[in-house]
Amino acid sequence: MKRRNFVALLGATVVMPLAAHAQQPAVPRVGYVWGGVRGTDLYYQTGFRQGLADLGYVVGRNLLLEERYADGEPERVPALIAELLTLNVDVLVTPGTPISQAAQRATSTVPIVCMSGDPVRAGLVASLARPGGNITGLSQLSGEYGVKWVELLKEAAPKVHRVAVLWNPDNPTTANQVELMQKAAPGLGIELTALSIRRADIDNSFAALGERGFDGLVVTDDPSLIPLVPRLIEFTAERRLPAIYPFRDSAQRGGLMSYSANLFKLWQRAAGYVDRILKGARPAELPVQQKTTDVTLNINLKTAKALGLDIPMTLSARADEVIE
Repeated sequence: MKRRNFVALLGATVVMPLAAHAQQPAVPRVGYVWGGVRGTDLYYQTGFRQGLADLGYVVGRNLLLEERYADGEPERVPALIAELLTLNVDVLVTPGTPISQAAQRATSTVPIVCMSGDPVRAGLVASLARPGGNITGLSQLSGEYGVKWVELLKEAAPKVHRVAVLWNPDNPTTANQVELMQKAAPGLGIELTALSIRRADIDNSFAALGERGFDGLVVTDDPSLIPLVPRLIEFTAERRLPAIYPFRDSAQRGGLMSYSANLFKLWQRAAGYVDRILKGARPAELPVQQKTTDVTLNINLKTAKALGLDIPMTLSARADEVIE
């Protein structure tokens, strides 16, 4: 082989792999922010990841997940979102209204898939059918749950009268829930008091639960309450306080009752929205899904017995799960 031809062939063997490598598509990068501690976002870690796997994504191979945790310090959320944006994430995934609103303030161009109780009321989208901006996702319609929570609590524990409700005043969805509960409470013979779970208020709220003669508790579905559930279950057990929770696994962990959307399934569907956006869909044209089904009622009869409650058969018959 002539030297000139050999050099040309050698050059081709070097250039061609480099060119092929340069042409490989970039691995999509998805950003996620959670207000709590890593590991407390159970439904995201199970449902969302399962949804990605069902769609053929292998995290670390054909999809990068950039996860950031505020460790119970909500003031850190904007900085965490800014950090993700500097990484040029292709999609932001935001659980809960306050985090979604922080993402909305941070970017009007990066697509956002939100999980919100009422994204229209929160100003995240123009309408469910036509979001109109860079945000879409799923609506739990959880504003409607508020009245159901107090009704179910009263049905399980007819003697409750002074009921505390834990809420986040900065979350428009839970504000709506509390407003609806306060309207319904007098007709149920309930005196309702809202206690803030802002970081600066939480210790005083727990003290009020123990000192102000409450005989019932409603926990709203602000995501920042999820890490508090084990503490609340222990607290209510010690004080023999009937409580209803908005997270499905609460009854399984010892809470009296839970009534909520199936968050595992919702997070699976959120993965589908991420997939569609990565494949070129525009958030403005993806209607926000609203789930009126997949709502579950769970009752722990063992806890009811410890509280001295006799759960009516008409109530337990409607439960999706009865824990004995």
